[in-house]
Amino acid sequence: MLKKLIVFIIALLSMSSALADRIKDIASVSGVRSNQLVGYGLVVGLDGSGDNSQFTAQSFKTMLARLGVQLPPGINPSSKNIAAVALHAELPAFAKPGHKIDVTVSSIGTATSLRGGTLLLSPLKGADGEVYAVAQGNMVVGGFGAEGSDGSRIKVNVPVVGTIPNGATVEVSSPNNFAEGTSITFLLHRPDFTTAQRMTHAINSFMGKGTAKPIDGATIQVHSPLDLAQKVEFLSALENISLEPADASSKVVVNSRTGTIVIGKHVRIGPAAISHGSLTVTITETQSVSQPLPASAGTTAITPQSNIQVTQGNNRMFLFNSGTSLDEIVRAVNQVGAAPGDLMAILEALKKSGALRSELEII
Repeated sequence: MLKKLIVFIIALLSMSSALADRIKDIASVSGVRSNQLVGYGLVVGLDGSGDNSQFTAQSFKTMLARLGVQLPPGINPSSKNIAAVALHAELPAFAKPGHKIDVTVSSIGTATSLRGGTLLLSPLKGADGEVYAVAQGNMVVGGFGAEGSDGSRIKVNVPVVGTIPNGATVEVSSPNNFAEGTSITFLLHRPDFTTAQRMTHAINSFMGKGTAKPIDGATIQVHSPLDLAQKVEFLSALENISLEPADASSKVVVNSRTGTIVIGKHVRIGPAAISHGSLTVTITETQSVSQPLPASAGTTAITPQSNIQVTQGNNRMFLFNSGTSLDEIVRAVNQVGAAPGDLMAILEALKKSGALRSELEII
């Protein structure tokens, strides 16, 4: 009996911990973030699938000049084995010179495929115009295409976009303000006053009263040591504190393109009676021959005839009482056999009538 009781207590503890989230999963440290890098370069070694655009030829000519190769005046290089590409990468927080990052390469010309190409040395710049990394290497292209002499062609995935794993070397450290000040600011991924208060209480219960204070519904400020080693240890302890975030506000999300409807568990509907009947219109076209009378001046003619049939569904009205829950909404709609499009119309009508007090978001 005692063994069963212990197993039951462990199961309860596991369930309670499963409902809680760590601070590192629901918030981030202000100032500690990645930065976007962008660049321009040339891909060479293509098997006739490159582009012949003027800016590609100009870029290739400039590259040759930097390498000491001078082309005769008026001669523009033209090769289908070269392609102009745009580069983009993400510089992680705390990246230091020598770190490797992935690079995505995308064609910006008329190239049909980048498969088998090699990116030549290209700088990657940040929003401030500074060079933070340099990229070079062989690309991995998931797509491919084939074209016949009669113009027929087949394409799988996208052959004009590829990646270079660890293809860029960081040259300048990623900027951040982690070492500044004696406080750490957490930013909630989903702003909520209740979650901010619960997070503050969890930190103060673990670290001591007055350690954290909420600034607003998305920001919590925490006093931290000034020494960097102690600050790292302090932050490691903080981000593993668990708490239960507040439930999101009630919302109904409707995707009008795919027909997907998501209804939150806190959605409630006030008293309302709904009748949603479907109207089906069927039109059939037939051809008839018009034959003139004997000895008349008329000619034989073919005349179209249209047959229109209207059928209206006999769906019954159903009633929503005050405080109707999600289960009751779904059950009632399923009983009348409403399709996703019909359910969208019902939800919009409920919102306009004031019976649906939750937020209705249509994307």
